[in-house]
Amino acid sequence: MLIALDAMGGDHAPAAVVAGALLARRELGIEVALVGPRELVEAELRRDGPTPAGIEVVHASEAVAMDERPAQAVRAKRDASINVAMGLVKRGLADACVSAGNTGGVMASALMTLGRVPGIERPAIGTLAPFTERGILVLDVGANADVKPGYLVQFAQMGSVYAERVLGIANPRVALLNIGAEDTKGSELAQEAFARISRSGVNFVGNIEGGDVHRGRADVVVTDGFTGNVAVKVTEGVADFIFRELRATIYSRLRYKIAAAVLRPALIAMRERMDPGTYGGVPLLGVNGVVTIAHGNADPRTIRNALRAARDAASSGMLDTIRGVSGRKVS
Repeated sequence: MLIALDAMGGDHAPAAVVAGALLARRELGIEVALVGPRELVEAELRRDGPTPAGIEVVHASEAVAMDERPAQAVRAKRDASINVAMGLVKRGLADACVSAGNTGGVMASALMTLGRVPGIERPAIGTLAPFTERGILVLDVGANADVKPGYLVQFAQMGSVYAERVLGIANPRVALLNIGAEDTKGSELAQEAFARISRSGVNFVGNIEGGDVHRGRADVVVTDGFTGNVAVKVTEGVADFIFRELRATIYSRLRYKIAAAVLRPALIAMRERMDPGTYGGVPLLGVNGVVTIAHGNADPRTIRNALRAARDAASSGMLDTIRGVSGRKVS
C-alpha cells in the first residue's frame, strides 16, 4: 500500500512532513510517495541519512500556500503538490492522499481531481473527539456551513460506515446534534433531518445535546459544518485552558510539584489522549478516493499518525462501502 503525501502542506513543510514520512516508514512499514519539488524534498531526506526503501519522491513544481485562496490556487497551479498527490490516487498509483496543507485547498483539489462519490451531494470533514476509547466521529466540521436535510442523512450514512469499517465499532450509534433530545426540538432543518435519518438505515439513537457528546452516548455525531467546527474548536480551547491552568497550579506550590511527579505517567497519558496529533488526521468523506487532512501545525509525529489513519481507511474497504450506500434515497 502506497500513500501519497503532500510534502509542501503545512506550517512546517517540508521538514516536518519528510520527517513524519520517515517515522511512518520505519515504525509502521508504510510506503510513502513524497510529492513536492524534487531537489527540496531530497535535500530534507539526505539530512536523515540514506533514504530507506519504501520512500519515493514524486516531483511537483508548485505548492498551495496556507494563506492563498484555496479554490483559485488549486485551479491556477495545476502542478501544485496537492494536485499531483491527488492525481496519483486518481490514477490508481497511490491508495490514499495525506496533506497538512490548506484545508480548503485539499478539499478543492479532491473535488477537482477525484470528484464526489456518485450519489453523494456534498463531502464532509470528520474529526475524532477523544471521549471514548476509539473516539467519537463528529461530522461535518467545516466543509459545509449551510446544509440541507439530505446532506445530513448522507453524513450519517458515511459516518456510520467510517466508524464501523475504520474504527471497528459494530453497529455504530448515530446521533444528530441538537438543542434538545426530543424529536420536536431544534430548527425545521433539524426536525426534518431527524425524521429522514430515522429512515436511513443507520443505527439512529436520536438527538444529542452538546453537553452530552462527551458521555459517549453516540459513536457518530452529525451536524452542519458551521456548528461542528465551532463545537470542535471550543472543545479544543477548553482542553488547552484546563491543561494550562493545571500546569500553573502544579508549579505554584512545592507540594503540588511533588504530587505531580507521582502522577506524571497518568498526566502524560491524559495529555496524549487529548492531543489531536495522536489521531493524526481527519477524513474527508464523500470524495471518490481516500483523503486524510492533518492539522496545519503538524509535527513529524502527527504526520506519522495521519499516514497511519490513511492506511487504515484505505485498507478497510470503507470507500467501496460508501459507494454502495450512496445511491439510497431517503424521502
